[in-house]
Amino acid sequence: MSREEIYTKLNEVFQDVFDDDTITVNDATTADDIEDWDSLEHINLVVAVENAFNMKFNMGEVNGMKNVGEMVDIILTKIGE
Repeated sequence: MSREEIYTKLNEVFQDVFDDDTITVNDATTADDIEDWDSLEHINLVVAVENAFNMKFNMGEVNGMKNVGEMVDIILTKIGE
């Protein structure tokens, strides 16, 4: 799966989790960029991303993600295994 394909799927996940069809994420997107992205929604987002890509993040990965680009890097590593 290419980085672009991951972003296509991630945009759908973000739009669904935050119930906002206008959300488009990129490498630099952070919680500060999305109004409803709080700690509870972060958990919902992580679970939705894990389900969408049929993989699991470990706690270190979840805590270490600073932006969506880092999430994509981890997804690429996980689905490439």
